[in-house]
Amino acid sequence: MKNIKFLLLGIFFAIVLSKSQAISWFRFYEMFRFQSFHMFGIIGGAVVISAFFMQLFKRGIIKDTQGNLIKPKEKEKGFVRTIVGGTFFGIGWGISGACAGPIFVILGFKFLPALILLISALIGAFIYGLLSKKLPN
Repeated sequence: MKNIKFLLLGIFFAIVLSKSQAISWFRFYEMFRFQSFHMFGIIGGAVVISAFFMQLFKRGIIKDTQGNLIKPKEKEKGFVRTIVGGTFFGIGWGISGACAGPIFVILGFKFLPALILLISALIGAFIYGLLSKKLPN
């Protein structure tokens, strides 16, 4: 029962994603064609909020559930890793029309397409696990 706050936070996040249309294929299409600011605004807002919370983590203001400090990892050098990973992520996003983040929210709206997305994402993660030691950097 002590983890109920995380369930409620997840439900709230799902509502925000659906109400902001961050699960809409059409909104992604508009973004990739530079026809609308909608998704850029959502992503930009997420970057600003993440930067704010990262500062709270670094200053020790926010702790984990056991009261321990959260120490962000140092940045790894890896330009090639970033380019290759971003390229594959973007290709998957472009082909499927869905970002990986809201797949579980999409499951509530369009079960079969979202299930195919989820299985594909899991297969991609599995393949990455197999190849990760052989990738550059």
